Amino acid sequence: ILDPDRKKMSKSKGNVVTPMGVLDEYSSDAVRYWASSARPGTDTAFDVGQMKIGRRLAIKLLNASKFVLGHEAREDDAAITHPLDRALLARLADVTRQATDAFEDYNYAKALEVAETFFWNFTDDYVELVKERAYGGQGEPAAASAKATLATSLSTLLRLFAPFLPFTTEEVWSWWQEGSVHTQAWPDADALAALAGDGQPAVVDDVAAVLTLVRKAKSEAKASMRADVESAVISASPDQAERIALASGDISAAGRIAHLSFAETSGPIAVEVTLAGG
Repeated sequence: ILDPDRKKMSKSKGNVVTPMGVLDEYSSDAVRYWASSARPGTDTAFDVGQMKIGRRLAIKLLNASKFVLGHEAREDDAAITHPLDRALLARLADVTRQATDAFEDYNYAKALEVAETFFWNFTDDYVELVKERAYGGQGEPAAASAKATLATSLSTLLRLFAPFLPFTTEEVWSWWQEGSVHTQAWPDADALAALAGDGQPAVVDDVAAVLTLVRKAKSEAKASMRADVESAVISASPDQAERIALASGDISAAGRIAHLSFAETSGPIAVEVTLAGG
């Protein structure tokens, strides 16, 4: 471990950092996150910034778990029928496979990276997209599909993060499961892929892109993210439009869009947003 200027720590230089202070200030999970982010076989600089990111990740995992479990979400394979939910699980299967391969190669930093990237997309996009559906806004079968997917995703994420955030994951696991998360089986990528069925990971990407563009339009108009949208015209290729249409109800609910339509383009996905009231 080097000092923040990437110089060797030594008593004579007065640049030695001992662990207890940072453990008390940022938490054991945050410090472990920083250590786990170091690439195998390389020197690592002491980095409070990385510890802050780790603490933020742990807090976000706690809050996301409270949201999922607040819906009394439970794993139910038969309930997962919605195309967006199946697409999400197909993407999670890919992530699990990548994390597993990374651990098999002793590359723990890569395993953390792929799990964390998925998690932030999961909370920022998927959770926001299915909120209204999980509350029953599109009927009970659609709600059951969202809840079961949230539960399966949470169970998988807790196990993917357990080596890196051991205390946070153990706490959340105790809220709804028996035993310790650290004695559970590692997630099975093939089982997730089978559960996803014909789910297309590209659906998640395309739908998230639309939601991001709607948010951007509201931000540029200096409007609230909860502002109503009179209409949104999505320009996309035929394949993209077909995938996006699978989750049109979730997009409309998350973006508070009254009328959603499509236009064909050969370029990247674009969205023309007209806010209610001009």
